[in-house]
Amino acid sequence: MNADQKMRQSTSASAYGGRAGTGARDGDPPVPTRRFWSVRRVPAGIVALVIAAISGLLLYDVAAVRSGRPGMRWREWLADELAARPLDDAWIMGGAAALAALGVWMVVLALAPGLRGLLPMRTPETGAEAEAGPGKGVEAGPGAGGGAGGAVRAGIDRTSAGLVLRDRAMEVPGVRSARVDVGRRRVRARALAHFRDLDEVRADLDAALHEGIRQLGLARRPALSVRVRRSAKSKG
Repeated sequence: MNADQKMRQSTSASAYGGRAGTGARDGDPPVPTRRFWSVRRVPAGIVALVIAAISGLLLYDVAAVRSGRPGMRWREWLADELAARPLDDAWIMGGAAALAALGVWMVVLALAPGLRGLLPMRTPETGAEAEAGPGKGVEAGPGAGGGAGGAVRAGIDRTSAGLVLRDRAMEVPGVRSARVDVGRRRVRARALAHFRDLDEVRADLDAALHEGIRQLGLARRPALSVRVRRSAKSKG
């Protein structure tokens, strides 16, 4: 390896953190693709059942009192406490704050897309194709047919994407073991090297993972963070 090649690899190794999140090619803008929305049938059903049960219990108690029967003890105790305590009481203010926080949290959950583990992919209309190969784990997300012109929307699970990139990392000469964590905006790769120079391994791993991320065909290409260290056995 001549001095020019070493210089190019050292430059790539020192600048690997700056090559971040673009489209199918470096420099292309990210594609404005909407995230998949969770159907939320189970949470909505649970909330509906809880509200129905509480409403039915209160309605039964009100009907019992109207018919001349004594009300439930817990409701009488709650009514007495609310009548006796002032509005600036610590328990009253704490309970109101907790209920308000619960309501805000439920509104935020209702407005959030959900399905954080599913990354949207580019559609054929954008001119980018998914090229990850066998075992990619591509799936059509909920509401996949709702795009313009009935186009199918595709997504890839973050765990599946991490396995694909890990296999790419293990193909780099000198990498003994690797771990790749795929997030919504960043991919973090950690590798152990047991031979070759660390700068060379880091440069080759950086190039292999960038190519693997490009071939995943993601709508928004995440940034890449690579760390390579020497294996303890190799040090010995």
